[in-house]
Amino acid sequence: MENRDMLWHGWGDPGRAAPLPDAALGLLRELLGVRPAQEPPVALEEIKVPAPRLPDGLPGALAAAVGGAGHVRTDAEARVRHTRGKSTPDLLRVRSGDVSDAPDAVVLPGSHDEVLAVLRACAEHRVAVVPFGGGTSVVGGLAPQGGHAFVALDLRRMDALTSLDPVSRTAVLQPGLRAPRAEELLRERGFTLGHFPQSYEWATIGGFAAARSSGQASAGYGRFDEMVTGLTVATPEGTLDLGRAPRSAAGPDLRQLVLGSEGAFGVITSVAVRVRPVPEGAAYEGWRFPSFDTGAAALRRLAQDGPLPTVLRLSDEAETAIGVADPASIGVAALSSGSPSCLAVLGFEGTSDEIAARRDEAHAVLRAQGGEPLGSGPGEKWEHGRFNAPYLRDALLDAGAFAETLETATFWSGVPGLYAAVRETLIRELAGSGTPPLVMCHISHVYPAGASLYFTVVSARGADAVAHWERAKHAANDAIIAAGGTISHHHGVGTDHRDWYAREIGPLGAEIVRAVKRRVDPHGILNPGVLTAPFGQE
Repeated sequence: MENRDMLWHGWGDPGRAAPLPDAALGLLRELLGVRPAQEPPVALEEIKVPAPRLPDGLPGALAAAVGGAGHVRTDAEARVRHTRGKSTPDLLRVRSGDVSDAPDAVVLPGSHDEVLAVLRACAEHRVAVVPFGGGTSVVGGLAPQGGHAFVALDLRRMDALTSLDPVSRTAVLQPGLRAPRAEELLRERGFTLGHFPQSYEWATIGGFAAARSSGQASAGYGRFDEMVTGLTVATPEGTLDLGRAPRSAAGPDLRQLVLGSEGAFGVITSVAVRVRPVPEGAAYEGWRFPSFDTGAAALRRLAQDGPLPTVLRLSDEAETAIGVADPASIGVAALSSGSPSCLAVLGFEGTSDEIAARRDEAHAVLRAQGGEPLGSGPGEKWEHGRFNAPYLRDALLDAGAFAETLETATFWSGVPGLYAAVRETLIRELAGSGTPPLVMCHISHVYPAGASLYFTVVSARGADAVAHWERAKHAANDAIIAAGGTISHHHGVGTDHRDWYAREIGPLGAEIVRAVKRRVDPHGILNPGVLTAPFGQE
């Protein structure tokens, strides 16, 4: 899988795509008025890609930088496959044949020095550079703004485990290494990264760092940025080598400046990470709570006072009723009678004795908080299908529905208000435009001080679905800021969240970001429009 491309107009492995079950199709018709899609996606060979706009001299310079013309691709298929990311608007546009912002070339460097050489050549010719790992961005992180020529810098050739320090329990990984291969290489040596986001099967190590990724086992292993101990970064102005020790009092930690920078400050060419021994075993289970508020209180109790499971997540009433935790049964129970309830999924890792002890302690807490045990079935179903939701989104699009996600985070005291504000805004905006939605939510990342909220929205597609969603998403972004949430917990800023990110950090903060950008990228070639507006458009 590490050298394969994703489905060009959807997610992941085309062989794993599956139509929606009849129960789900019926639910879409009855609840949301969804009608079958009018047209299938345009065939890849029929897509008309704009002619490359690379200035004279640059193709030769790029070929010299990366060891030959074979590592510089300008063919239509390569350019289409590197067009934008995997948000629903991205997919709807490419399915219609719109690749107006395709890269002018795809460049595949094989080393840090080659990346530096590419950046120097592009800076000289004023051509933008967009780092490309797994291509899984859902926030406009791969579609530069400004209308200038640009190259997609595909890092797949940089895919090695460079070193492993078993004493310190750290490893050095190259940025183009896809997560499953990284996990395979580490497990051969008895270690694991423990980072399993929904994009796990296709995302890369460099992408995890660049977007501050957070995995489904974050309760046990932490976020990816918490795992990073060192970074090497190529910029048009030279190299940054960051991270001499696990922690330091030697001034501000510049690693934190690069983490989450999404290619706007430089190209990550090496990542040193903390690793842990492979656990002896794992156990998953489900619990039922009478309401989202009750379940959230139980999760808060575990997050603050322990014991903290490795995996800890809670679906609200709508997501529980639809059955998102078990994609194979979506729609089956949605119209059944019975009181609303919320499903919590817990996962424990360690030795059998450690798992048993932590489960017993957690069970006592959950029962005291009003939880009802459901046994291992719900947890094991979730674990088995934990990476399937993006395939479900593709099936919904094929069926004529619109489906998209957004996420945020706040402190525990703010969770109820943020949940209500975002949910009510999405329902109001979409219903008011003629496409009443189903809005579902779950908590999937917890901290002693707060938690994330991850919303899934499904509706009939309607006319001009991209613009329709953009209006609703902007209103939801406004609601997030007004309610005190962060504009992104783990999807990142990209171009979609840039204006709200500036509001979140304030005018002085935004000025600091622009100042860093100008210092490391004086010509503004690195992913223009991500984090901050392209030079001249601030």
